[in-house]
Amino acid sequence: MAQSSAARHLDEALPEPEAKQRAFGGGEPPPPPVRPNPTIGSNAWVAVLMFLGAEAMFFAGLIGAYIVFRVGSAIWPPPFQPRLPVAITAVNTLILVASAVTMRWSLKAARANDHRQLVLCLASTAALGAIFLAVQGFEWLRLIHFGLTISSSVYGGLFYTLIGFHGLHVVGALIWLLVVFVLAKQKRFSKDRHVGLQTCAMYWTFVVALWPVLFGLVYLY
Repeated sequence: MAQSSAARHLDEALPEPEAKQRAFGGGEPPPPPVRPNPTIGSNAWVAVLMFLGAEAMFFAGLIGAYIVFRVGSAIWPPPFQPRLPVAITAVNTLILVASAVTMRWSLKAARANDHRQLVLCLASTAALGAIFLAVQGFEWLRLIHFGLTISSSVYGGLFYTLIGFHGLHVVGALIWLLVVFVLAKQKRFSKDRHVGLQTCAMYWTFVVALWPVLFGLVYLY
């Protein structure tokens, strides 16, 4: 009887260590895990943003070189150099700015799941960009015919370097836009999935925003 009583007392004492183990040595249980902060944007969005920062520094260098030569010259443009077509380029500037508006509408259409409006806005943006390039190419041919070439003077070299690099960026943006247009035709974009469209819009907006700066500096200043 004494043995069974002792065994019963030992069995009753067993849960106490388990209770201490559940209480983590007598302390409070750990707090619930902290929820991770939501990401600012996708990896593609951040990558394009960094790329645009590098592009901005590149054009800042070109613009700085142009300003140095422009300020250091007593007469600008130099004598016997053809004058730039200001009026038609101003109209062409409005065409390019309008393309940024249609690109903005395409983003709104994607977020509203309006597939028809999305395709229409992308097509309009591509058409406006193509018109801008066509007008620029036509004016370049006229300037070359009148004697303004990249090797004719520092003025010609700076003009074709600044405006030419911007034109190449517009060509790249237009190719990217056409790829996005094909994807939009295949209904690849929606309210919850339009990162490809968003990054393309970022690059297109950068190209458009850069042009008025170049137009004011090269054509008007």
